[in-house]
Amino acid sequence: MEVDLIKFRKPSGLDGHGLHQLIARCAPLDTNSVYCNLLQCTDFADTAIAAQGPDGQLLGFISGYRPPGREDTLFVWQVAVDETARGLGLGSRMLLALVRRLAPQGVRHIETTISPGNDASEALFRKVFGVLNAPWDRQLLFSREAHFAGQHDDEMLYRAGPFALPIPSQA
Repeated sequence: MEVDLIKFRKPSGLDGHGLHQLIARCAPLDTNSVYCNLLQCTDFADTAIAAQGPDGQLLGFISGYRPPGREDTLFVWQVAVDETARGLGLGSRMLLALVRRLAPQGVRHIETTISPGNDASEALFRKVFGVLNAPWDRQLLFSREAHFAGQHDDEMLYRAGPFALPIPSQA
């Protein structure tokens, strides 16, 4: 797979089912209902990005939102990259493209949660924070015991920023 053949775009409602299938192929991501994925592709399209292969298949997707009262922040909910497109830097390219799209609207911080031991996600976000030359920190946001009744790993909040403009195009 050549990364130059992958097109980045805003998602649409027609991507909901494809997103559901993509996430199902990307264990250990939490799967949601197709309805939730449809909302990610419609109501949250402005803070999401889809990566489409030359055959039209979704190869990557980032969903996020701007938390109420913190319009300078993009909270990244999920990053999914199809196995066939891994190793191309697609996750960091998508995230930088999304931040570049949102920067003119005042976004200067990125937040996400990562479970301890998710080395791939930690590496992705640390790489992007470095490209953005953004200071970052992490702290416990949701506890396995207090918030998940022991049924889910802790979720650590990573917060980076502010980052400077312009946003680099490559990672």
